[in-house]
Amino acid sequence: MTHSSPYQANGPSGVLLVDKAQEMTSHDVVAIARRSLNTKKIGHCGTLDPMATGLLMLVIGSATKIQDLLMSEDKQYVGKLTLGVSTSTQDRQGEAIATREVPAFERSAIEKAFNQFTGPFEQIPPMVSAIKKDGVPLYKLARKGIEIVREPRPVHVTSHTITAIELPDVVFTVDCSKGFYVRTYAHDIGEVLGCGAHLSDLRRTRSGKFTLDRAVTIDDLKSLPREELYQKIISLAEISLMRGA
Repeated sequence: MTHSSPYQANGPSGVLLVDKAQEMTSHDVVAIARRSLNTKKIGHCGTLDPMATGLLMLVIGSATKIQDLLMSEDKQYVGKLTLGVSTSTQDRQGEAIATREVPAFERSAIEKAFNQFTGPFEQIPPMVSAIKKDGVPLYKLARKGIEIVREPRPVHVTSHTITAIELPDVVFTVDCSKGFYVRTYAHDIGEVLGCGAHLSDLRRTRSGKFTLDRAVTIDDLKSLPREELYQKIISLAEISLMRGA
């Protein structure tokens, strides 16, 4: 079986999976990839916050045409929420806005709170998000201290697992729909438990059929020879087979 080459006469084409490092934006990763692959036509599927790590899908060349299709697929995250402190951004990068005592919760109480957010439900997106109001991303308004009313959005949690409880921290895995805010999930679970919470760690481990198994690190992206990076690009033909299209 021969794989169609991701490199074409007009430059590379396909999907490159990157394991994003902390404290960089998704846009930073695109900028590095543009330099390393020597091509301008690159986009990403699904923004990851600077504090988050894990799977960022880069669409390159003609693969930019399937960007929306790839972004619409479900995701999996491994996260950690910290009880007792609510923040302005619902994650550890925000300012603490409320601090409450954390009771010695039984596992069953925490599981009950998680269970309230299973199946279809609605989330109110955080102010610090990329959703636009009159063409301006909400996070830019939030930086100016402007808060606007956000409409609840339908989301879906297929499954979740609580993997560790070491109060005030709870580590979990969640499989969810596109447009799902894990930090809002953490915040809302904290409110149900009555002590507040924020998301203190986040890693995306899957998007659709893609996992971290074939992802390159940021160091790889910066230092591997260009030809080697081209070999890491998943061709459109293979993506079509993977998706059963």
